[in-house]
Amino acid sequence: MKKIILFAGLLLFLLPRDARAQFETSRDSVVQLFGIIMTADSLVGIPAVSIMVKGQNRGTISNNQGVFSIVVLKGDEVEFTHVSYQTKKIHIPKTLEGNQYSVVQLLVADTIYLPATILKPRPTPEQFARDFVKNQVPDDDYEIARKNTSAAKRKILMRTTPGDGGEATRIQMKQIATKATYQGQTPPQNIFNPAAWADFIQAWKRGDFKNKN
Repeated sequence: MKKIILFAGLLLFLLPRDARAQFETSRDSVVQLFGIIMTADSLVGIPAVSIMVKGQNRGTISNNQGVFSIVVLKGDEVEFTHVSYQTKKIHIPKTLEGNQYSVVQLLVADTIYLPATILKPRPTPEQFARDFVKNQVPDDDYEIARKNTSAAKRKILMRTTPGDGGEATRIQMKQIATKATYQGQTPPQNIFNPAAWADFIQAWKRGDFKNKN
């Protein structure tokens, strides 16, 4: 958080007046939300609670003591979810003064009912033997690990796995800084960037643009 504030302060002195005012407004809307999540009946910290910003791909989880910290914006709605507790939501006030907001969130235990499962035996030993032979035995752990570490599987995971709270914060601050830097002018195009062309050629050689179907 300190590095982000220092970076924002450096940009503030390098920007024009209009861009500086817009950057100040954007920075003022950023809030450090932190606190602890506890059980409502015994006040014990709850680990592994999911804290997500509604409508956005930003979130984090609480640690072993139920403590959490995440960067949000004024006016955001934050949701606390856990498989064993009722979901709770809070709103970050738009009129909040300052850039920090602390909460002590209490969660009430919830009962989850799973659908009934009925187990039935096979009618005859012959049918059991037939079904057992046709049953697909899953791969062993080594084979599963080999598939999960393959280049194709890693590419799929990189495209589908959402970023954590820290990564989302860095992306958001970078977008704000880029928008403020090029305020009133046209942003540079990567078509004239030699480094971007080098990355494109390497991706072409790797076959990243081939049709996977």
